Amino acid sequence: MSGNRKLLALLQRPLEPTFYPKDDGKTVVDLPESFLTERYRPIGTSIQNRFGNDADTRIPVRNVTPPSISFAEAVPRRGGFSLFNQNHRKIAGDLINLYMSQPDVETLMSVAAYSRDRLNPILFQYALSVAIQHRPDTKDLNIPSFLELFPDSFVDPSVFPKLREEGSVVQSENRMTIDIPLNYTASDREDEQRLAYFREDIGVNLHHWHWHLVYPGDGPDRVVNKDRRGELFYYMHQQLIARYNVERFSNRLARVRPLTNLREPLPEGYFPKIIRSLNNRAFPPRPQNTVLRDINRVDDQVIFTISDLERTEARIAEGIDGGYVVAPGGNRMPLDERTGIDVLGNIMEPSALSVNRQFYGNYHGNLHNIIAYSHDPDNRFLEGYGVVGEFQTAMRDPTFYRLHAQVDNMFHRYKRTLQPYNANQLGYNGIQIQSIGVQLNRANAPANVLLTYWQRSQVDLATGLDFGPQGNVFASFTHLQHAPFTFRLTVNNTSGATRRGTCRIFIGPKVDERNIPLTMDEQRLLMIELDKFTVNLNPGSNNIVRRSEQSSVTIPYERTFRQVALSNINEPSTEMFRFCNCGWPHHLLIPKGAPEGMQFDLYAMISNYADDTVNQEFDENVNCNDSHSFCGLRDQLYPDRRPMGYPFDRPIPATVRNLGDFIRTNTNMATSNVQIRFTNTVIART
Repeated sequence: MSGNRKLLALLQRPLEPTFYPKDDGKTVVDLPESFLTERYRPIGTSIQNRFGNDADTRIPVRNVTPPSISFAEAVPRRGGFSLFNQNHRKIAGDLINLYMSQPDVETLMSVAAYSRDRLNPILFQYALSVAIQHRPDTKDLNIPSFLELFPDSFVDPSVFPKLREEGSVVQSENRMTIDIPLNYTASDREDEQRLAYFREDIGVNLHHWHWHLVYPGDGPDRVVNKDRRGELFYYMHQQLIARYNVERFSNRLARVRPLTNLREPLPEGYFPKIIRSLNNRAFPPRPQNTVLRDINRVDDQVIFTISDLERTEARIAEGIDGGYVVAPGGNRMPLDERTGIDVLGNIMEPSALSVNRQFYGNYHGNLHNIIAYSHDPDNRFLEGYGVVGEFQTAMRDPTFYRLHAQVDNMFHRYKRTLQPYNANQLGYNGIQIQSIGVQLNRANAPANVLLTYWQRSQVDLATGLDFGPQGNVFASFTHLQHAPFTFRLTVNNTSGATRRGTCRIFIGPKVDERNIPLTMDEQRLLMIELDKFTVNLNPGSNNIVRRSEQSSVTIPYERTFRQVALSNINEPSTEMFRFCNCGWPHHLLIPKGAPEGMQFDLYAMISNYADDTVNQEFDENVNCNDSHSFCGLRDQLYPDRRPMGYPFDRPIPATVRNLGDFIRTNTNMATSNVQIRFTNTVIART
């Protein structure tokens, strides 16, 4: 097996010992005897003989002095690993550092192989994945999807016994697909259940995990300190809340209520029905009307009071209102309009880049913790954290959106301190968008009507079933999907010369769940970015055609759910897979809409490329640059100099009452009325 690919053997079936055959028994990792754990060392010879004989591929592991990993063994091997726990984050950062600092791939393989069977598997997978993605000698490696490694974080556990039975009794070629029922966590009595297709979507939860894998909060500076990281934290989550609110309108529910008061009970209950395979414990539920309490989890080193969290929020709010934050030693750092949002994002998350972690604390992390431990705040019942305590499961719980709506409001509080964009910042002289429209890619499709429906897709879960059957084991799941469509714009360039611009396309609802028209200020915060791309405009009339699957926000289905078997990965790794799994799932590009058709404003703007460019060229068709709106570009600057969310991220003057007023004064913008129709049928993916 070629050089770096052997590392992938360590990323399969996380709980099976490293010496256990991989890849249908075809691949065996040969460990030095001294690397075996205490359980297996006494019987080392017989184990290596028993498992090693039928393998086609043997991966020798060089004997090195065992690294000192006792710091990482503080995270229980079969317990929870949470990136919202400051102590766990620090341990993960140190482990990433250990893997990053190995001189070559051979040594990394040895150090990782030694630590694999001794550490918490999620901690190990996270740290090794981050290191692989950021080391120059491994960054082209195609890391398996987290869904394949830990399907238990994403999938209804009732399917696992069926998958094991099918896999044990039936030969590979005759195995049936086991269906995962849609909406299995609550009945229709629970209003929030109308949004389960969004919250519990496998792709959405994978997106959240992968985003935080590309943008870790702690670790070596070259891994954490990426261009506009804090601002990207703000923007990705802001768009997430906007999308969620629009889905709520589609289902006749009001916008999510921000978590403004930590002392009133949480009306939303959540019973997750997922099991952690590390210890076969279920994620704890949270009954309705749970009262949040001070967290005193001594063993987890998570100790803070509600008052601490309120004080942290007040300090951040005071900084926003005053226009500066305080660095250690009392120096004032102004929150200017160019970098203020970035400084704030790193303080609120917080990442290692926070200007003052001591003073501003762990605001967003402890909002997660206070909900995640609300069922057992002092560890009296020895229950672990709820789903909000982990990136890959947090988005399942309705309170995740309340928490992030509150974080979002803090960011908007800052944005409201800025002046509205002036005519110069919004306009583009000589450029007029004469029309914008959208149409399904099928003959005689009506203009400006988009369609959504349910789609049933399959995923192979064999890689994550530790000690499970060999070969493929398929499960099918149902998710929202839209019919493919195309944007068409007519743009007139009267400047007499060729012009470059950035075309920005958003969609936003016209009315709320009660059919009341939204004000401009309400609508701007619900604008969903659909696409952003560079255009070259010749003098005179230009026709711009752009397909929905080219979106700068999303990644295609195949990349969200792709398979990486060890045996079929010998093709050249041209794709840069680090960024390739970061991106919004394409099947959720547009909101669900309604059976009778839901009315939206489609909005397009062409801004002046000279004010957008960061003076680096990139091709959106290579190296997974295709989802840069949420994920940036690998090892490069964010490819747009404007503030993220421009032109809707700032208040719009009160004289502008609606989108029509907004485009009247700016000829480089246009809107059209679009309706999204939802059909309640399930179509199998062909």
